[in-house]
Amino acid sequence: MTIAKALQCASQLVSSDSPRLDLELLLCHLLDCGRTYLFMHPERELTALQAADFDALLQRRLAGEPIAHLTGRRGFWTLDLEVNADTLIPRPDTEALVEQALELLPDGDYRVADLGTGTGAIALALASERSQWSLTGCDRIAGAVALARRNAARLGLSNARFVQGSWFEPLDGRFAMIVSNPPYIDPADPHLGQGDVRFEPRSALVAEEKGLADIRHIAEGARTALEPGGWLLFEHGYDQGEAVRALLDELGYCELATRLDLGGRDRVTLGRWLQESARSD
Repeated sequence: MTIAKALQCASQLVSSDSPRLDLELLLCHLLDCGRTYLFMHPERELTALQAADFDALLQRRLAGEPIAHLTGRRGFWTLDLEVNADTLIPRPDTEALVEQALELLPDGDYRVADLGTGTGAIALALASERSQWSLTGCDRIAGAVALARRNAARLGLSNARFVQGSWFEPLDGRFAMIVSNPPYIDPADPHLGQGDVRFEPRSALVAEEKGLADIRHIAEGARTALEPGGWLLFEHGYDQGEAVRALLDELGYCELATRLDLGGRDRVTLGRWLQESARSD
């Protein structure tokens, strides 16, 4: 089987939005090469072992398994991250959260927390752009924390550390900013049975109260974890912007705003905590 012949298998991936790219990424993974190599050497013959491995990966992809799980890698921001089934797969829409966080705080001596860090994608993206920030990512899943630590070590981002625990439990002190991509999908959402999310941990996807339970919990707890004037930022569903703003308003946050993702949909809502007196609530 040549590279060109392998790429012709894209016609089988009728359920994929990007069948050709899927196969290019699988071949790059198998051959340890860049995509340019595939275009320059379409006549290269795969070894028998490589052909067998390619077919095995193709069958798993045909069954719907995400490319990121098949290759163990996913690009996010400017970073190449290791991923596995313990965490959500980082997605381009989440970069809107990173962009907004960078706009709100300049480089300087700030403490920033990333709750439910997963692969560490958000914390590491921020750490890569703000060398003087001190990033702490937390996750209740031990495998996710180990994965985030490996990513930080491989990328050489020593200003990000990762700890295990549920939400605020492992944190100490106060933070200039708290960011989170928490579970926000309604348990009744039919999309849970479609696409990549079928292979991702349900606990990282689903929240009660029509997807708002964890957002509410974090917003309540952040009032005692933020410095006066500190910012709270959430990623959420495309139809949850209004509800999240209302929730933050109810809890006493100000300067509320919702930002759009790459598709022009509500994706990130932020608020600022100024009410020092409310910390005794």
